[in-house]
Formats: sequence, structure tokens, C-alpha cells
Amino acid sequence: MQFVIKRDILLKSLNFVQGIVEKKNTLPILSNVLLQLKDKKLSIVATDLDIIFYDEISNVKVINEGSTTTSAAILYDILRKISSNSELNFDLKSENKLSLKSENFDFNLLCLPVDNFPTFNDDFDSPEIKLNNEKFLKLLNKTKISISNDDTRHYLNGIFIHLTEAHGRNFLTGVATDSHRLSSSSLEIEKVDSFNSIILPRKTVYQLTSLLSESNDQLIFQSNENKIKFSLGNTKLISKVIDGKFPDYSKVIPKNNDKILSVSSKDFINSIERVASVSLDGKEGVKLLISKDNVQLSVNSANSGEGNEKIVADFNSENMNISFNSKYLIDIASEVEDKKLKMNLKDSVSPVLVEDSSDKNSFYVIMPMKI
Repeated sequence: MQFVIKRDILLKSLNFVQGIVEKKNTLPILSNVLLQLKDKKLSIVATDLDIIFYDEISNVKVINEGSTTTSAAILYDILRKISSNSELNFDLKSENKLSLKSENFDFNLLCLPVDNFPTFNDDFDSPEIKLNNEKFLKLLNKTKISISNDDTRHYLNGIFIHLTEAHGRNFLTGVATDSHRLSSSSLEIEKVDSFNSIILPRKTVYQLTSLLSESNDQLIFQSNENKIKFSLGNTKLISKVIDGKFPDYSKVIPKNNDKILSVSSKDFINSIERVASVSLDGKEGVKLLISKDNVQLSVNSANSGEGNEKIVADFNSENMNISFNSKYLIDIASEVEDKKLKMNLKDSVSPVLVEDSSDKNSFYVIMPMKI
């Protein structure tokens, strides 16, 4: 196997590989990336057995076809430290030695046999669903903030992707919750005949957002019973889905919260960040004293002091006290596109509905804290 490739082209692909491959593996082959030269193209494959990343590079000079596997982390680290646009010469000297040369350097990388690398049979017979890359990325970013880290409830460790219908229109909807907050975002799509609802794992969500933010290609996805495939041009990401039942989230969406607080999203975020500075670990909640035309925010830490600030707001009810986890509030407020944050409240202990006037297809629910 022998080929010549530009450093920047290969590095871009290996950058995504880093998010898939685990640094410490009981199976050494899973720390490696598969390099395969066939039909004048270089294929790059990496997996952790739950996610498979495929990339196909045609901008490569093939001298001899063949394949090998070498350490993904080491190859990436070498390429990162080489000057941009260098020409790289790869030559497989033996089954376990890959030579990498450029103008002033020469590396010999250890390899493991291709036979040890996992093979996958991925048949996807469901219809392809084509999505707007940018809109789906937005959906993932708005919902991923609420993914749970609680492994005892593994079915909450991802985004629930499912079809919904409203006013005769069809939507692909993503929902995530950690039981303290919930995020929902929807994207209008053409009618789909069959689609099984899935829970997309956290790691897949983060890899997919990286891919989408770097690509302008049309996003196509297909699913089967336990896997989902995303295709972006020459790049593919195949992932197992979480086996479990996502709870009926509609039950926690407040229906009769008629006390409306409207406040500048930017001022609100900045103010929370300032008053929360007194809390070293961020565990103290932020207390909101809401009145007709302002909100007083305060954080009180037994170990390091207190912070108070007042900002202009608009509230359609009597004075009210309510407290929240400051990080949760900032996460949600940061995803709101509108200049005004709209909070629908009921009382100081009931769930609060946060709406975005600039994106009617997204909303958030946050539980108050007891302080």
C-alpha cells in the first residue's frame, strides 16, 4: 500500500476520528484507524463498536492499493504538528510497519493487521429522509443541553427523535430531559411513511454536531431497528441507538402558566453570570425576586459571600420569588434566539415554560429549586 496525500485533507478526517476512538481500549485494534486504498480512493474507518465513522477521500494519489490500521491518536498528533499543506508519503513496508515521509521528516508507525479490525453488516432498508443540515444542527444544539448524565436511567442519556404533527404539518422533533429541565425542538419535514422513533446517544449527538458544523452537504439519514445512519457527502456516521423507552414528556409541559415574565435574553444571561461569580462550585441557586418592571437576581454562598443585581423586566402579575440552578438557566437562555426571553410561570414551585418568539418550534421546561 502506497499513497501521497496533502496533510490538511487527511487531518480534517482524522479530527473527527478523535471523537470516536477511545484513548484506552481493552481491544488495541479499536484505538486504531483503518486506512484502505481502493478504486483510486482512500477510505478512513474508525469505531468504538457503538459508532462507526466512514470517510472517503478522492483527492489522493494512489501508487499501490492495500490497507492497514495504525494508531489514530499518534497519526493525528504527528499531522497536527506538521506545517500546513505538506505533502505526505505513506508506504506500508510490512504488515506491522507504515512509513510516513515528508520533506524533512520520516516516521515509522506500528500497525495491526486489518483482519483484526471489526467488520460490519449494515443494511438499511428504510426510506431515506433528507434534512436541511443547518436546521437539524440547530435542533441538536437546542436539545442536547438537557441530556441526562444519570447512567441509572440510560434512556435519558440521549435525544429522543420522533415524528410529530401539528396544524396539518409534519415535524421531526427532538426532546431531551434530565428531569430538572427539558428541551424540545422541531423541524418541519415532508410526510414520511415509516419512521421508528429512536433515542440518539449523547456521544453520537456530539459527533454529529461536529460533522454538521463543518459540512455544507445535504444530510440524509436512514434507520433500522437498532441503528441509524447519517450521510453527509462522502462521510457517514453509523450509530447504535439507545435501547429503552423515552418517558411521555407531554405530561410535564405546563399548560396553564399565565404569569408572564419578559426580560432581555442578553441582560439576563450576563446578570446571572455576574451574581453567580460568588459561588465557587456553582451549586448555589440564583434567586429571582420578580416585580412589575424589574427582576432582582441574587446568589448567596455560605462560603464566599453574596451577589445581587437588578435588571429591567416586564411582569404581568404580583411580586413573586423563584429560584433556579444558575447553569440550567444560562444554558436555556443561551439557546433562545429572540432578544426577549419569555418565561411562563405559575408559582414558586411549579415547572416553568420558556418560549422563544423567534423560534416557535422550540421550547424549554425548567424546574425551580428550593432554597
